[in-house]
Amino acid sequence: MASRIEHSGVVERTERDTVYVRITSHSACGSCKAREACGLAEAQDKIVVVKSPDAAQFAVGEQVMVGVRRSAGAVAVILAYVGALAVLLAVLVAAVAVLGWSEGRGALAALGAVGVYYCVLWLFRHKIEHTIHFSITKHY
Repeated sequence: MASRIEHSGVVERTERDTVYVRITSHSACGSCKAREACGLAEAQDKIVVVKSPDAAQFAVGEQVMVGVRRSAGAVAVILAYVGALAVLLAVLVAAVAVLGWSEGRGALAALGAVGVYYCVLWLFRHKIEHTIHFSITKHY
């Protein structure tokens, strides 16, 4: 198993120590035989910000590979999905079983707690950014 997750992209712009790369991610329809006729296949552009001391070596429009350690990808999944699910279930169980609330009130409290969880992640986004490091290489 590869230790890195890599995607090809195109340099959108560069700054002193930063490269902005446009990556087009495709839905899981890529392996479907009916994808051309379906109309549900979607491609979504994302801009990845890569801090690099070699940013001046990259030109706008250049094909590059952007990579991240697989463990950093796992951390991102845990923060984005597993953490939110844990908060949702914990608050729902606590509200219904411990506090004796109705299921409707418990569900609303759980959804509100997930919203608070994502707000906290947003507040700590700069700290989280320092734990996930992207690398960039020229695509040959």
